[in-house]
Amino acid sequence: MAQAFREQHFKLHSSITQTKAEVIVVYGDTDSLLGLKLFLHINYQTAPIGKVWITTAQWDFTSNIALNKWTLKPFHGALSFAVHTEEVPGFRDFLRTLNPYQPQGDIFIQRFWHTVFNCSVLYSSLTIKDGRNCSGKEELASLPGSDFEMKMSGQSYSIYNGVYAVAHALHKLLHLQSHPLPEKTENISFERQEFLHPFLKNVQFNNSAGDKVYFDENGESSAGYDILNWIVFPNDSFIRVKVGHMDPRAPVGQEFTINEAAIVWNSRFNQTVPRSVCTDSCRPGYARTVREGEPLCCYNCAPCPEGTISNQTDADHCDRCPEDQYPNRDQDKCIPKIMNFLSYEEPLGFVLASFALLFSLLTALVLGMFITHRDTPIVRANNRELSYVLLLSLLLCFLCSLVFIGQPGRVTCLLRQTAFGVIFSVSVSSVLAKTITVVLAFKATKPGTSMKKWLGRRLASSIVVSCSLFQVGICAVWLGTDPPFPDLDMKSEAGHILVQCNEGSNAAFYCVLGYMGFLAIVSFTVAFLARKLPDTFNEAKFITFSMLVFCSVWVSFIPTYLSTKGKYMVAVEIFSILASSAGLLGCIFIPKCYIIVLRPDLNTREQLVRKSKSGTQEL
Repeated sequence: MAQAFREQHFKLHSSITQTKAEVIVVYGDTDSLLGLKLFLHINYQTAPIGKVWITTAQWDFTSNIALNKWTLKPFHGALSFAVHTEEVPGFRDFLRTLNPYQPQGDIFIQRFWHTVFNCSVLYSSLTIKDGRNCSGKEELASLPGSDFEMKMSGQSYSIYNGVYAVAHALHKLLHLQSHPLPEKTENISFERQEFLHPFLKNVQFNNSAGDKVYFDENGESSAGYDILNWIVFPNDSFIRVKVGHMDPRAPVGQEFTINEAAIVWNSRFNQTVPRSVCTDSCRPGYARTVREGEPLCCYNCAPCPEGTISNQTDADHCDRCPEDQYPNRDQDKCIPKIMNFLSYEEPLGFVLASFALLFSLLTALVLGMFITHRDTPIVRANNRELSYVLLLSLLLCFLCSLVFIGQPGRVTCLLRQTAFGVIFSVSVSSVLAKTITVVLAFKATKPGTSMKKWLGRRLASSIVVSCSLFQVGICAVWLGTDPPFPDLDMKSEAGHILVQCNEGSNAAFYCVLGYMGFLAIVSFTVAFLARKLPDTFNEAKFITFSMLVFCSVWVSFIPTYLSTKGKYMVAVEIFSILASSAGLLGCIFIPKCYIIVLRPDLNTREQLVRKSKSGTQEL
């Protein structure tokens, strides 16, 4: 027996002293709790254990049994659940009237008085040799709290409520007995115990302490439990301070209340809240992962995957943000995504818009200059009607780039690519018409040729109209089948919602670009073949160079456009529109403006005739 006790003692000592846990929850019956107290009492002098003990309501009972036998210092700072009690009015006054010489049926009071006041009770066997006699005037309030408390214990409070509950039930029963009963209850004996149960089950009243007393469907009381903090002093006296309450039937969220600031912890913790965990809590932005081979309360903390958050401590998993939100840097909350599109307010949009307006103004000045000098040889020799059409289309090209700036809407998405495609087709077809006109003009100067019948405004107009109408047809089919529309791209860029125009049919979009490329290549080919013709003002050479710039811009546009997203994709297209249009304007019209403004001596009919003759001789 003794050997078994020593083995059990050693096992218990090892498990408590070697554990990393700072908090120990004790649950057991009276005997097991008494054994624990004995163990701690034996080991306290040699190896004090500074732990936080959390005990059940049974502890409140056994503590009184072992009160004067073993030290309670190991339990300083412990927390225990106790049966709920309240201050009952008149109870303290009742305690003050107690007298061992007037027991009034209390067979324990004389023995209690003899024990706590260490005196001899006269006319009884409770004597102390050479000790003083009990006067009966000793004050119970003078006793330390570890010996006697001047308030009703939890068990006594439950008995107090139970007696009143039975009294209320009997009152209802007697009330029913004093009235005539139905025939089927005439033979019921009111002395039978089970007849009281229905009345006791339905009893409900407020006691003198202000608590509402009733029984639930399981016959359990509604009192709940008090949470007590044990404060043990150096002389082994102690007090129990109520620091919280637990009521399973309270409203959700109010079942458990505790005042942390009122708790006195074990001196080992220096009044800091103990942490009894084998791992630190996972802060927001992290989630718990299983640590194999260890208890569930031991875990690792893994950062949330990209695009997810956790906004609470010790989260079991990370959650994805809504589509219109994204995680912050710490991944502990979702913040709204920023709407991203090319606007006039940002530097890139402002610069592109400024260049578009600048080139538009420059084109308008050139057009005005050509209209002013419309009867001069240089304007007339280069087909002034085609020059007007080309300048007007270039002006619209520069202005249409402004439609790409700003937040996309339904109308702007419909106009962007279609307007750009049609206007550019007019520009390139005008260049093609000018090139073909140059070639036919020199072919017609040869003797015996029939090319003269092809010359005139009708040919140039036919080329421009037919080429442009084909592009209009492509755009009409596009708009009629799968038109562009505003779209929100929430996945391409973290933290941003890309507001853009979805082209609807990518095939139609690339058909528009492909047709413009076809016209540009034809124009470049014809101009390149005609570059050595003796044009009076080198129109063919200028067209060749302008189409080389045009084709270079749009060839580089395609891979750049496909590799960008959002506002930068729009900026690439605007830049290509401005660069290619500026190339046509600069290469074709700036040399002529130079002659008109700075070299008017070259803008004469004699100069035109002289260069034409020299060119014919070279051929």
